[in-house]
This record gives sequence, C-alpha cells and structure tokens, in this order.
Amino acid sequence: MKAILLSLLAGVIVGIVFKFIKLPLPAPPVLTGVLGIFGIYFGGQIAEWVKSFL
Repeated sequence: MKAILLSLLAGVIVGIVFKFIKLPLPAPPVLTGVLGIFGIYFGGQIAEWVKSFL
C-alpha cells in the first residue's frame, strides 16, 4: 500500500510541475493509457501462466 501511495504522490507532483512550467503532461490519453497498462500487466501474467505449463 505504501508503494501505491508513493507512486500516486510522485505522479501528482510531476503533473503539478509540468503544468507550472507549461509543458504537456507526460501521459497518454486517459482511457488508452489505462488500457495499455492493463494490457502489459495481463500479457505478463499470461506469459507466466504459459511458462508454467512448458
């Protein structure tokens, strides 16, 4: 839980800094970014599952 809160805090700080120096946010559009992250995670899980059978 501590790692989750720290990563959220780091993201908030980066977002604030980028807005203050008037740079675009270093993140993909919300829905596609979230789906991409889930895809990467589930792909890794599937690879581990397949690897356990081989």
